[in-house]
Amino acid sequence: MLIETNRFGPLDIDETRILRFREGLLGFPNHQRFALIQTSPDPVLFWLQSVDDPYLAFVVCDPRAFVPDYQVPVRPDDVAGLGLNDLDDCQVLVIVNKVNGELTANLLGPIVVGAHSRCAKQLVLSERRYGTRHRLLTLSRQQLVAKTA
Repeated sequence: MLIETNRFGPLDIDETRILRFREGLLGFPNHQRFALIQTSPDPVLFWLQSVDDPYLAFVVCDPRAFVPDYQVPVRPDDVAGLGLNDLDDCQVLVIVNKVNGELTANLLGPIVVGAHSRCAKQLVLSERRYGTRHRLLTLSRQQLVAKTA
């Protein structure tokens, strides 16, 4: 399947790898199909690219790469809705933002993906120990210059 992207031009995506958000992402309820794109040989940060809107994409990561004890309480109805056999059958991602020279993650809005079903849902957590701008790392001056060039 060929999709258009604003950042990477046309990309050929295996249709069986498309993630489907029945309810869309928070703030984007009409965008339900996304591709997870790896643009670097180091698989830490990925792009979650809308299949239907070339201008809508988010940087995401596995939060456990930065917060090893991060846990997402998944309700039984979400397990069924995502087509999960068990909780080991899911992948958790969080949206990453660049704020004042730092990469931050929204740990209160994790995305849970059924590894086999490719069904996904963004959850809203109320855990007080997590935040919407959890600092992951500080970018060096060189990284900041490279990103704006």
